[in-house]
Amino acid sequence: MNQSFYRIQRLPPYVFEEVNRLKAGARRAGADIIDLGMGNPDLDAPAHVKEKLIETVGKTRIDRYSASKGIPGLRRAQAGYYARRFGVTLDPDRQVVATLGSKEGFANVAQAITAPGDVVIVPDPSYPIHAFGFLMAGGAVRSIPADPSPSFFAAMERAIIHSIPKPIAVVVCYPSNPTAHVASLDFYKELVRFAKRHEIFILSDLAYAELYFDGDPPPSVLQVEGAIDCTIEFTSLSKTYSMAGWRIGFAVGNERLVSALTRVKSYLDYGAYTPVQVAATAALNGPDDCIHEMRAIYKRRRDVMVDVFTKAGWPIPAPRASMFAWAKVPERFAHLGSLEFSKLMIEKAEVAVAPGVGFGEQGEGYVRLALVENEQRIRQAARGFRKLMDAADSGSLHNVVSLARQA
Repeated sequence: MNQSFYRIQRLPPYVFEEVNRLKAGARRAGADIIDLGMGNPDLDAPAHVKEKLIETVGKTRIDRYSASKGIPGLRRAQAGYYARRFGVTLDPDRQVVATLGSKEGFANVAQAITAPGDVVIVPDPSYPIHAFGFLMAGGAVRSIPADPSPSFFAAMERAIIHSIPKPIAVVVCYPSNPTAHVASLDFYKELVRFAKRHEIFILSDLAYAELYFDGDPPPSVLQVEGAIDCTIEFTSLSKTYSMAGWRIGFAVGNERLVSALTRVKSYLDYGAYTPVQVAATAALNGPDDCIHEMRAIYKRRRDVMVDVFTKAGWPIPAPRASMFAWAKVPERFAHLGSLEFSKLMIEKAEVAVAPGVGFGEQGEGYVRLALVENEQRIRQAARGFRKLMDAADSGSLHNVVSLARQA
């Protein structure tokens, strides 16, 4: 009776929990922790979306089970979004399914398509569910570099040749969480050719499609001719409309993959609360002004973060897209590794960041900083980091490092 459960045994310790525990303890002690660790949007959902939610909640017979695959109007709205944004035509009845967020969608598609021992190719570093969803489903993961460059395809070729059994799918996530890499349409064209040549599926995470900063909208892999033959793509309202807690996302694309996901979902959930689905429909069918405004806010935050942290002694690369910056652990603290440095940031700088090792082995040596605090707080975070640097330079940091390692 004391034996660990099989699927739990397959999961490594959750690295972020160590940082979260330290962060919670610091807050209980009265510290004002600036949280750049979790990608949890701090902006409000659009007013017209919240108004539609309130209006719908007030109607009768609205508290019953909803539709697991999404109410028809919501699926039509998502198909309309793909037509407007990407020029992609989707059948809302056969090629669109609503999910309880893109994270849950990925976990459910893993259950739908993975047999015990199946191999899936996953970039490293990557958002944890991209790998662990398949591990929990009984599959195995083969890691490749996350950068959408020629090395990506060279690693894919090796994975195909040396994996037994042959991989069934490849996961891609661009704009990337955590690295903020952005893929081009030419990259996706080569990816589709590769997938068709080797008869594998493409599982694309496009959750950050609307958070781009330099006037170049990220493409969808489904824009490639013939991509729908082998691709399912996940999107989310979490970041686009600042609706993370509403848990509304979508999977669209290949009819066989969408059907498999829909069937698994029918056993697992009854869909999101109907008023939430109606409000999400209003978001997709409504004006785009709110998207442009949020994008502008994140861009200003990005520019401030890059500026003030660089002046404080920590050069932060400017992400082209996503709501994250991906930065090397400052050279002064590189010997600590990303987890110990993240603990040190809480202890000494009162700033939370996400350790890169939590996103995969190749994430070691980096941390992820989320653009989820206002500009004033970002400036305050940079001042906190500068204090940490000053303490290191003065030689008074030994006790703090010891505390971080004991936490």
